[in-house]
Amino acid sequence: MAIALLPFLYVVSTSLKETTSLFSYPPDWIPSPIYWGNFESLFADHPFVRWTVNTLFVAGAVTALKLWFDSMAGYALAKMEFAGKRGVALLLLLSVAIPISALIIPLFFVVRHLGLLNTYWALILPPLANPLGIFMARSFIVGIPDDLEASARLDGASEFTIYRKIVLPLIRPGLVVLGMFTFMLQYTSLIWPLISVQDSERQVLAVGISGLQSAFLQDWGLLSAGMLLAAVPITVVFLLVQNTFVASDLSGALKE
Repeated sequence: MAIALLPFLYVVSTSLKETTSLFSYPPDWIPSPIYWGNFESLFADHPFVRWTVNTLFVAGAVTALKLWFDSMAGYALAKMEFAGKRGVALLLLLSVAIPISALIIPLFFVVRHLGLLNTYWALILPPLANPLGIFMARSFIVGIPDDLEASARLDGASEFTIYRKIVLPLIRPGLVVLGMFTFMLQYTSLIWPLISVQDSERQVLAVGISGLQSAFLQDWGLLSAGMLLAAVPITVVFLLVQNTFVASDLSGALKE
């Protein structure tokens, strides 16, 4: 535990020091005096709040849409029969193996052709095409007994009703895991936002913080303050989602 916390404590210590005092020897882990200028500069000289709002909005929108689309697609692949089902599953599986570096250039031209560069849509729409969430959702749904769906169909329930009232409640813990994975992936995304958005008003945290670095002068205190504050929202979201996951898991166990 101590080894895992050591880098975090070093970032905290660095964020509370002036840059000139960072290279003192021996290093001081406890700043004396505590310097708050890095945090003041972060909010006064940089749109840090705007970066945070943009990041939470984009990550939240992508997570909500992917949970909806991926769960429906996973239900179709797991429980429904249609022509070309195996071909669709194979195509999605093969697309997972394509590295993101091979997709960035054609994706950029597609987004530019659609006129979506420097918009929130450029940050939200491309991540929705990642098929990994579909396979995760399918793995959650395939374990649901077919008798539950058969009983619902005998009662006259439609496929969408079965999906909404039977499948979704049963795979809730799995959706929480998928949501955590998607949100954290989008929250820390750097390469695609850096390429698709140049407008500072729509920039996200990862790009904004990376821009605090200079080719000639490294303000490590300011950079550490930015990284420390950027970790707060994702930590809070993780703790809230973790509690939801535990509650859902215990609820399922008690019902059994």
